[in-house]
Amino acid sequence: MLDRRTLLATAAALMATSAAAARKPTNPQFPEAFLWGAATAPHQIEGSNIASDLWWLENQQPTIFAQPSGDACNSFELWEADLDIVKSMGLNCYRFGIEWARIEPEKGLFSQAMLNHYKAVIDGCRARGLTPIVTYSHFTAPRWFSAQGGWTNPESASLFARYCDKATRALGQGIDRVITLNEPNILLLLKPMLPPKVWDIQKLTLETAARRLGAERFVSANVAGLDDLPALQSGLLAAHKAGKAAIKAARSDLPVGFSLAMMDDQAVGKASVRDRMRNELYGEWLELAKADDFIGVQNYERALWGDKGRLPAPSGATVNWSGSEVWGPSLGGAVRYAHEATGVPILVSEHGVGTDDDAIRARFIPEALAGLKAAMDDGVPVLGYCHWSLLDNFEWIFGYKPKFGLVSVDPQSFARTPKPSAAVYGAIARRNAL
Repeated sequence: MLDRRTLLATAAALMATSAAAARKPTNPQFPEAFLWGAATAPHQIEGSNIASDLWWLENQQPTIFAQPSGDACNSFELWEADLDIVKSMGLNCYRFGIEWARIEPEKGLFSQAMLNHYKAVIDGCRARGLTPIVTYSHFTAPRWFSAQGGWTNPESASLFARYCDKATRALGQGIDRVITLNEPNILLLLKPMLPPKVWDIQKLTLETAARRLGAERFVSANVAGLDDLPALQSGLLAAHKAGKAAIKAARSDLPVGFSLAMMDDQAVGKASVRDRMRNELYGEWLELAKADDFIGVQNYERALWGDKGRLPAPSGATVNWSGSEVWGPSLGGAVRYAHEATGVPILVSEHGVGTDDDAIRARFIPEALAGLKAAMDDGVPVLGYCHWSLLDNFEWIFGYKPKFGLVSVDPQSFARTPKPSAAVYGAIARRNAL
C-alpha cells in the first residue's frame, strides 16, 4: 500500500522526468552514417534448432516454456525474404545472430555447412546494402554445453573463445561489428520481478533436463535457478573477455561489445534505492564495457525506484501485453546513463514494445527516437538504432503470445505481412530524420 507522501513524491518525479523528456531535439537530422536496423535472434526465428539447450527444455514436461519453438518463423529457409523486407522498409542495417548449436552441435564438431549458411546471410546483407551486426550468443547454447553446467562450468570461457575463433575466421571479414553476448544480465533484472513460484518451476525444468541426459547440472543463460546466478554471472563475464580476445586475434579491427538489458531507472524520493539497484543490475557489466569498442543498450521500459523498491506504473499509463508501462522517453534515459557509466559509443541493439495494438508501436517509435536524438544532441555518441523485432516470433518462456514484430508471420504459411508501424519507422529511416 502506497502512502500519500510516496504518491506525492512519485508525482513530482514524474513531472520532472516528463518535462525533461518533452524537450525537443535541437536538430531532427541524424548523422549521415547512422545505422537504422531491425533485430532478430536465431532461435526465435529460424525454427528446428534441435541441438540447442532450449529446444531440450521446451520439449519436456515439466517445463517453464508455455510452448515449444517448433518451426518458429522458418527463417532458416526464408532468410532472404527477411532481408528483402528489411531493405524494402528503407533500413540500412540488420542485427541477427549465428547459432552456436548449429555450428558446433557436438563438442569439438564444427559444421562447415552451417558456417557457409551464415556466410551466405552476411553476403546477402552486403548485397542489399545492409550493414550486418552479428550476435554470437543470443541466450541459446549447444545442448552439450549446458549439460555440463553451461556458463557455470570453469571450461565455459575457453569453449566460447574456441567457438568465437572458428566463427570469426570463417565469417569475420563480412561482419561490421560483433555482439558477443545478448543481455547477460537478464536474470539479474528478472530476479526482483519474477515470483518465487516461477524460479521454482525453472529449477524443476533444469533438474528434469539434467535427469533426462544423466547429467549432474543443466544451466542455460536465460533459464536458471536463483542459486545459479552468482556462478552464471562470473562465467558470462569471463566468457565475454575470452571471446573478445579470440575475435580480436582473428580480426583485430573488428569492433566488439556485448548488449545489456537496461531500464531507464528513475529515483523517487530522498532515500531511493535506484543507485544501489543500478549497481546490482548493471555494475560489473558497465565496468567491463569500458574496455570495449561499444556497448549495446536494450531498453523496453523505465523503473521508478522508491525507498523500498520498485514502484508501480503511474495510473492511466499505456501498458504492453504484460501490463508494464510503455513510455517512449525511457530509451533516451537508458542511453544517457550507459554512456555516462562507460564512456564508450552506444548501439541501441534492441528497443521495442510487445503489444497486439500496432497503433501503440507506431506512436512509441517516434516518441522514443525523439528522446534518443535529444541525447545525441547533448553529446552522447550513438552509432545506430535496431528495433526489436523484425518479426513476431518465439518469445522464450512466453511462447508466441507477445507480439513485438514490425511484421506479422502466419504460423502455417509463414507469409510475412508488414504492419503500419513498419511504414512509420521506415519513413524516419529513409529521411534519416524525425
